[in-house]
Parts: sequence; C-alpha cells; structure tokens
Amino acid sequence: MTQRALDSSGEQTPGSPRPAMIDAGAELDPVHPVELPPSGHPDATGLTTAEVAERVARGEVNDVPVRSSRSLTEIVRANVFTRFNLIIGVLWVIMLFVAPIQDSLFGFVIVANTGIGIIQEWRAKKTLDSLAVIGEAKPTVRRDGVAAEISTHEIVLGDVVELGPGDKVVVDGTVAEADSLEIDESLLTGEADPVLKRAGDPVMSGSFVVAGGGAFTATKVGREAYAAQLAEEASRFTLVHSELRSGISTILKYVTWMMVPTAIGLIISQLVVKDNNFKDSVARTVGGIVPMIPEGLVLLTSVAFAIGVVRLGRKQCLVQELPAIEGLARVDVVCLDKTGTLTEGGMDITEVRPLNGSDEAYVHQVLRSLGSSDPRPNASLQAIIDAYPAGGEGGERGWTVTDAMPFSSARKYSGAAFTETDGTPSAWLLGAPDVLLPDGDGTLTEIEHLNEQGLRVLLLARVRGELDAPGAADGAVPTALVVLEQRLRPDAGETLAYFAQQNVATKVISGDNAVSVGAVAGKLGLAGAENTLDARRMPTDPDEMATAMEENAVFGRVTPQQKRDMVAALQSRGHTVAMTGDGVNDVLALKDADIGVSMGSGSEATRAVAQIVLLNNSFATLPSVVAEGRRVIGNITRVATLFLTKTVYSVLLAILVVCFQVEYPFLPRHLTLLSTLTIGVPAFFLALAPNKERAQPHFVRRVMRYAIPSGVIAAAATFTTYLVARHHYAGPGALEAETSAATLTLFLVSMWVLAIIARPYTWWRIGLVAAMGLGFLIVLVVPWLQDFFALKLVGTTMPWGAVGIAVAAAALLEFSWRLVGRRFGA
Repeated sequence: MTQRALDSSGEQTPGSPRPAMIDAGAELDPVHPVELPPSGHPDATGLTTAEVAERVARGEVNDVPVRSSRSLTEIVRANVFTRFNLIIGVLWVIMLFVAPIQDSLFGFVIVANTGIGIIQEWRAKKTLDSLAVIGEAKPTVRRDGVAAEISTHEIVLGDVVELGPGDKVVVDGTVAEADSLEIDESLLTGEADPVLKRAGDPVMSGSFVVAGGGAFTATKVGREAYAAQLAEEASRFTLVHSELRSGISTILKYVTWMMVPTAIGLIISQLVVKDNNFKDSVARTVGGIVPMIPEGLVLLTSVAFAIGVVRLGRKQCLVQELPAIEGLARVDVVCLDKTGTLTEGGMDITEVRPLNGSDEAYVHQVLRSLGSSDPRPNASLQAIIDAYPAGGEGGERGWTVTDAMPFSSARKYSGAAFTETDGTPSAWLLGAPDVLLPDGDGTLTEIEHLNEQGLRVLLLARVRGELDAPGAADGAVPTALVVLEQRLRPDAGETLAYFAQQNVATKVISGDNAVSVGAVAGKLGLAGAENTLDARRMPTDPDEMATAMEENAVFGRVTPQQKRDMVAALQSRGHTVAMTGDGVNDVLALKDADIGVSMGSGSEATRAVAQIVLLNNSFATLPSVVAEGRRVIGNITRVATLFLTKTVYSVLLAILVVCFQVEYPFLPRHLTLLSTLTIGVPAFFLALAPNKERAQPHFVRRVMRYAIPSGVIAAAATFTTYLVARHHYAGPGALEAETSAATLTLFLVSMWVLAIIARPYTWWRIGLVAAMGLGFLIVLVVPWLQDFFALKLVGTTMPWGAVGIAVAAAALLEFSWRLVGRRFGA
C-alpha cells in the first residue's frame, strides 16, 4: 500500500509517492513499514511520535466507538425490561404471597429463560467482536517517515493517510498527493460518477477510491467526521428490522389488545361474581392471565439468532447485521461477481500473441514496463508482473514513465506513457479487446475462440498521440494479445450446485467478456451458462432489463452502474436479491441488493457496505449462511405456532369462563406444567434443529392460519371436558377432579399440536414427543408429584371421557391443518 521512488538506473530508493517520472523497470512490491525521506511536500513524512502523542492528549483522535454488537448493559436491559416480563413479574409477586410455591413456578421459568437469553446474546456479542477485529480495515498512515498500517481509531488530526483502489476514506481530509485519484462519493451524495481529486481537494469519510492513488491529510476525526455517525449506526449489532422480528412484534401487539380486556373480565368474574375463597380466586385468575402471554417466543427468536451468529462465526463468517441471516434465507436470486467469487484472485499468463508483425521481445519490454508503472496492480497486471518481472530480459536500463492511467472498471482499460531507452516517447493501453477494437475487426474472431475456452484476453495497443488525448483509445494500434488463465475456486462448483438444488437462480455478472465468463461458469456446471449477454447490448428500460436478467444467466462487460441497475430490475419483479463481490466496482450493487456479501480480502469499501463478510474468502461458506437462515426462520415459524396456540386457547378459555360464570379450571401450576411439556422444552429443541425448508414470506399470516384453529379446537375440547366433569363430579374435591380431567384433555390436544409441528419425523423428534408424554404420565402416577401439581384423576369414566374428547379434537386438528395447507399452501 506504500509507494516508493526509483532512480533512473532501476535501483530502488526510498521515497514518497511515485513522482512524475520513475523507472518502469524497477520492482514495486509493497513492503511494510517503508521509510519515507524528507521531500518538498510538508506532508511527505507525516507526523512525528511527539506530535501524535500531543494530539492524543488533546483528544484529537478518531475515537468513534464502532461497535459490532450491543454492550452487556444493553443486552441485560433488552432481555429483562420487557412489557411481558413486567406483567409476569407483578403476577409472580402476587402469587408468592397468596399461593403455594408450586403456583409460582412460572416466575422461576421466566427468570431462567431471561438468563439463557442474556448468556446466548453475550456469546454472540463476543463472537461478533472477535470477528470484527479480524475483519477490520487498517489504513496506511505515515508517521516519522514510515508508512505502516494502524487501526482506524488510532488516526489523529493531521495524520497523512495513503489511498489506493478500493480503500475507504475513513476520516475527512484534504488531498495532499494525487495520482489520477478518482473517488466515488455515491454512498454519501447519491452521485454515481467518480470525482477526480487533485491536491487541495476535500475528501469525505464514507467515500472510497475507484482508481488511482494518493494521500490525504486528516482534517476532521472522531464524531466530527462527515460519516462518523452513519458508520457507527450501520455497524451495530441489530435484533430488529426483519420480517421475523417485526412479525413477532405485530403478533405481540395483537396479543396485548386481546389480553387486557379478557384479563379484566376474568378478574371481575373470579373475584366479584364467584363467592369463593379469596386466595384460591386470585390463584385461578393469575392462572388464566399468565398463559395468554407468549413470553418465550421473543426469547427463542433472540436465542436462535444469537446461536446462528456463533455457528457462522466458527466458519469465519462475520454477520454485520443479524437480519442478514434471515434475509439470505429468503433470497431467490444470487448475483455473483466472477473474479474472486468463482475464480481465485490470481491469474497466470498462458500466451502472448504479437499482432501486426510486432517484435516479440519489444512486446515483452512494453509489458514489463507497464507492470512496473502501477504501484497498485490489479490481478491482471500482477500476472504480467509475475511473468515479466522488472530487471529481467532486456530490462536492465528500463524505460521511464512520463504518465500513467490506472485501471478503471468503467472504461475497462489502463495505460502508461514512457520515454524509451533511446529517448523515443510511446504511450500504451492495456484492456478489454472488444472495447479497444472497433466492431468487425478480424482480431475479435480470434479472441472469441479463446474466450470460448474460458480464457481471459487483454489487448495491448499503442496510442498514436498523447495518452490523455480525447479519443486516444479509438485510434490505438493493436500490438499484442495477452492470454490469461483464471484459477477456478475448487469449491465453487459444489456451491453452484447447492443453489440449483434449492431453486435459487444464479446470475454471473462480470466486467469481463461475456463468452469467457460463460465458459468459466460452464466449467463449474452452472445451469444456463450458455445463455450469455454482453451488457453493452442490455436494454435500458427497467422492465426489459428485468426480462433479460430472467432469461440469461451470464452477463459480461457490465459497468458498476449497470450492476446496480440489474439488481434493481430483479427486485422490481419481486425477487429477493443477494449480491456477492470483492472489488470496488461491486460497491453500488452490494449496497442496493437485499443482502450484500463481501469477501474478507475484498476492498475496504465492499466490506463496509456488505451485511455479511466471508473472512475466509470462501464462496462455499454461503450455503452455510443460507442453511442457518432457513433454520432460524423455519423453526421460529414452527415454535411461534406452538406459543400462539397457547395464547389463543388461553384467551378463549377466559372468555368462556366469564360467559358461563364458572370457576377458572386451572391453577398456575397446571399451566406451567403443560407449557413446559408441550411448548417450552420442545420449542427450545425445535428452534435449534436443522431445517432446510425454503423461507416463505408473510410470517404473521402463516403462523396465525394454524394457531387460531388449533387454539379454538383446544379451548373448545378443554371447556367441553370441564363442563361435562362439572356435571359428573359433586361434593368436596369436585373442583380438583374437574381440573384434572380438563388438564388431561388440554395436555393431549396440545401434544397433538406438538406432534403435527414436529413433522417430518426423525428419531429425535419422535423421542422428544414421547419424552414429553412420558413426563406427564410420571406426574399422574407418582403420588408426591400428584400432590405437588394438584393432579389426580378420579374414577375411570371421566378420565376416559376426557381422552375421548381429546381424540375427537385431534381428528379435527388434522382436518383443519390439511384444509389450511391445501387452501393457502404449506
């Protein structure tokens, strides 16, 4: 990331950024730290250690707290101080005074659940924080004549920060040195065109370099920087703003509306209308209110997300925003950038073909000089440097660079101008043949054959006039073809196959030649790889573009703005789009996609805007993220149905009790037992189980379609048993016998709901359901547990009658679930 001057002999000498003329035959590999000598520019060597210490003491340091997660205090507060915890806490205190301890068990369960939630989120926080440190960008800063990487928060006012392609501007500043420096400020201003910066121009934090290089002096740091607040907010660990979380919030809002009037009616009914023992009435009133609250639903959602973060963290996947796990599970189109995703970053030159009778040795010298002209080579130029290193054949004296044009993904080529050994001036371009050559040129046919083999071809062309002359590329003379072979990622084929199996459409979008990209994709087994389209012929109308996107799988010669437009076109058709990339040309599309995925080795700008960063640079990690998202969404949908079935039957039972003016059939201990066995324990296991079902939209509707009929059937069956038992039993102990019979029916119906939700069955799911049934059976047969939970079946007629009603309700449940499934879809 540093720049060094070279003397005319080609020997390396320390220096500040590359001056106007350097020896093109010299070695330019970056080394850290690099000593920088004094020069005419006051910023050349940066601040001294004493100056840095003085600024730190004055607080002029970039100390914006960029956090990847909530603090421990925030985690505790979010898990403890909830609306429902407040309600349950009040009821718990009341029960501790008026009833035996077994009627207060629900309070201890809430304490345990809250503790579990805090611990799991704390684990997720530590995982996120450790990964964020690994993935943190480290800008290069000059101090005491040395250029070295430091953490962003260590930058002080007046520091000289170096810039190269893909680097993010981390604080506000003024350009000190510029070498064809082009900065994209679209993330701040919305203006997509890069801005050419010269010495003295301002730069804003949040922008990033798209071409060229240079350095700037920090003028605003910390919270004073333009984008500091935005960066802080964007990097926070979030548990909200997802369909799942907002859906649960909506459900809880409706539950509150239902619960308040029902609870008031129940209180009046039990305490005023019925002339019972006061403490018993209070206990049964609380027993009616507590199960209305789906208190474990929010907890399990948080735990499922938190465990997802920990699991992905073990695979070196940094989730910068928690809902990204959920979002990727909903994705139905994945847009891939070829370079760095399907292929590894490096390339190898397989052949150089001189054109128009060009001398091969001379072509090699041009390539060697071009390679040495750019201190920040991209992958293609690095391959040329590797094949034609400085100081090699014919390179002892070298050529001198007089001008340079860094590569830009918008123009598709780079260039440099030289003074050759004999004093002859020459200017050269290196880039996409189909951009530099006119349509119909015979060389394009030769290139097409190479592209069909999956090879990448660059054209070396000589500029007739000045390098920066208008239309210089139009009159360039073809001199040689540089044929490059790309290194395929060994795991890319399996990943593409995974997406195909999951019915996720894959689109390969690249700045390279479409045929070449299609051949690479074909080698990896991408379905539809033969359907290629040159983006220069892509329709501009959004609807027509969306059609072209759906009909083709591979797109070449795509500009950064087109990538953004393509994402928008797919989204206009209702697709949920994920975009992967690692280059600065991917930033705009990553920002606009529903889910942006960046490689850990990608540019600083791509990592900043992506929701997910693959720190191991492995595209093969994506299926794990998709699977984790599907596990979270699918399982939370399952357990939400369990929780809300309980809420529905609790509200309906309370309404029926008020309408029929009878005692509420249950004490809190009964519903604590039922909730633990039919919801709490099984929901915890189901929420963390593997689940490969594709995520479906409309979470609230899907849950309520099943929860409402299930809750209605459970309430009707339970209250029927209760009314029958009231006519069957009489005398002392009648209420306890009636409660036991009603509890048996409610347990069996709730178990059947659990059995339906646990499908498709596996050995552990069957074992889970059986274990819950066995737990209830133990309570019924062990004397001290009978006494503890006040459950004792009296006689045989009524208990078997309760079982019969439960069986009828189970049959009705099966019918209603299948009806809902056929009518609305599973």
